[in-house]
Amino acid sequence: MLEIKNLHASVEDKEILKGIDLKVNAGEVHAIMGPNGSGKSTLASVIAGKEEFEVSEGSILLEGEDLEDLAPEERAHKGIFLSFQYPVEIPGVTVTNFMKTAINESRKARGLEEMPANEMLKKIREKSELLEIDRKFLSRSLNEGFSGGEKKRNEIFQMAMMEPKLAILDETDSGLDIDALRIVANGVNKLRNKDNAVVVITHYQRLLEYIVPDYVHVLYNGKIVKSGTKELALELEEKGYDWIKQEATV
Repeated sequence: MLEIKNLHASVEDKEILKGIDLKVNAGEVHAIMGPNGSGKSTLASVIAGKEEFEVSEGSILLEGEDLEDLAPEERAHKGIFLSFQYPVEIPGVTVTNFMKTAINESRKARGLEEMPANEMLKKIREKSELLEIDRKFLSRSLNEGFSGGEKKRNEIFQMAMMEPKLAILDETDSGLDIDALRIVANGVNKLRNKDNAVVVITHYQRLLEYIVPDYVHVLYNGKIVKSGTKELALELEEKGYDWIKQEATV
């Protein structure tokens, strides 16, 4: 599904990623953990193709296709979904209308006709019920006046509607209380299947109590310095990141 080879990336001439190697197969959930400034969000942004980051070396392949020359929207059309730490508000554009536009633009990019209105409404109904989203929520302006939990739930709804091959959740647990965390995690778990993959970026083990990863990777100083199973996250929770720093400098 996703294969990253020797990835180096910088922003404003400062190197952030210093040789990332990562392979994520279809059906898998990978968690990326690490202290502040280790490069976690940069990695998510570079995979999604954000233009402020410059890739100086290495490659990112999605299903064997090199993404180097593809713009963010082209990567999205290929099946990459990135949730944001701080989703933007779009006054006057309802959640439903935003999703209709996003889906039809994606279909257009793949040479398909717009989704028929009745099919679109059926899909919206199915996904909102799956994620326990109130119909009134769908008629609100996108993220305007939303609580942190509502913004994150809306992103999971977008993910459900877009059905991406690769979903990257960048600190989606940031600022969430336990109830909101459970709702978001429950939605992610319902959307997991053998044909898609999820990369979860988080500081804390608590999210991984609800979204159980197949693999956990620790990012430190722009490199993956340790990989393991879900037990690694528990070890990090117990010991903190200092022992990882010590190992990385040995």
